Amino acid sequence: MRAEQNQRFTQVGPGTPMGELLRRYWHPFAAVAEVDELGVKPVRLLGENLVAFKSKNGSYGLIDRQCPHRRADMLNGIIEDDGLRCSYHGWCFASSGQCLEQPFEDIANPKARFKDKIRTKAYPVEVKAGMLWAYMGPQPAPLVPNWEPFTWANGFQQIVFADVPCNWFQCQENSCDPVHFEWMHRNWTSVLKGDGSYGPTHLELAFEEFEFGHIYKRVREDTDKDNPHWTVGATALWPNAFFLGDHIEWRVPIDDENTLSVTWMFHRVPADREPFVQKRIPYWTGPVKDAYGEWITSHVMNQDIVAWVGQGTIADRTQEHLGKSDWGIVMMRRAFEADMKRVEAGEGDPKAVIRDAEFNRCVELPIKHKELFTASMTLEESRRLGDTLQYRINRPDYQHQVGQPEAVKREYQIAMGMIPEDATETI
Repeated sequence: MRAEQNQRFTQVGPGTPMGELLRRYWHPFAAVAEVDELGVKPVRLLGENLVAFKSKNGSYGLIDRQCPHRRADMLNGIIEDDGLRCSYHGWCFASSGQCLEQPFEDIANPKARFKDKIRTKAYPVEVKAGMLWAYMGPQPAPLVPNWEPFTWANGFQQIVFADVPCNWFQCQENSCDPVHFEWMHRNWTSVLKGDGSYGPTHLELAFEEFEFGHIYKRVREDTDKDNPHWTVGATALWPNAFFLGDHIEWRVPIDDENTLSVTWMFHRVPADREPFVQKRIPYWTGPVKDAYGEWITSHVMNQDIVAWVGQGTIADRTQEHLGKSDWGIVMMRRAFEADMKRVEAGEGDPKAVIRDAEFNRCVELPIKHKELFTASMTLEESRRLGDTLQYRINRPDYQHQVGQPEAVKREYQIAMGMIPEDATETI
């Protein structure tokens, strides 16, 4: 890859080819519960500094962090019924960006209606699956995808963040790289634990492009082509997510050198806990380094982060030597290049943009072991089935990423019937 090509894939600011493409999609940037509790939250997204807020009337906004009056920090703003007020001189802005009030100007020269001439940068915000989503592109905005797992009932959901100090694109390329599971998540893990044994080798790979991204399929020494790894596969969800049935991982670009990892996780509750309604979806941020400043390698997501960051702040793809196992990455790069050119030429919507409301009621995806997430089972039945399918089902703590707070762990264990509702300690 030439250096200028690498820049096209990695630069996400306004006016850049990839930045303009990514602005055609909705991006999760915070948990609903997080902004509900904070009131105002700083947000850096696609290279832009913003603040998210919740007005007293219950609506959410995402506006420029600097007030258009004298550039004061809106993070220190005052929450009002219908907007956010700058604490420096009192100018108030709606979620649309329109200035609603300028206290002194409204008194000194009311006929001028100066406030009608002032807007701040603002982006639409929507709520979906316990997350706040932003759209930063041209109008009319498409729909926030209602992915099939978002429609499932009777599940404990949680939202997990991590701050990753590298470019988003090397994170997303990981989503179409099946062989890394064999080495990083099996063999390296074994070495780290002092076991030293190696897992089953990959024998065959296949990659397919479909409407909503790319699918990779694989055969290992311990499986055949009747296995869901081959018949269903795993999905690199367009443009910046990875889908594995019970969870979706987004690699949300903060800027060219930082990525927000966002994971939405679903655990089906046991049959005797149904119907289960989750009034508040908890959220937490997991660490990437330990107390000694060393990278954490104990969990799957943390191992991925080590791999991504190890490629450099922005991976130098001019030094790569790609092989047959990288065919999915080649397909992904070609699809991104085609979409960037489509946007640059003004030829309509890029890949996976959804505008049909009826279709968006439930956007189906390839799902391995769907019965684990949609069928009613007892806790023991799901554990037995999970063990058979080599899934980590209904374990007492979060297996995917380090750092789950005790409070969230307790909520989960109560929901799964592992501890009574009045329990003060977890297992």
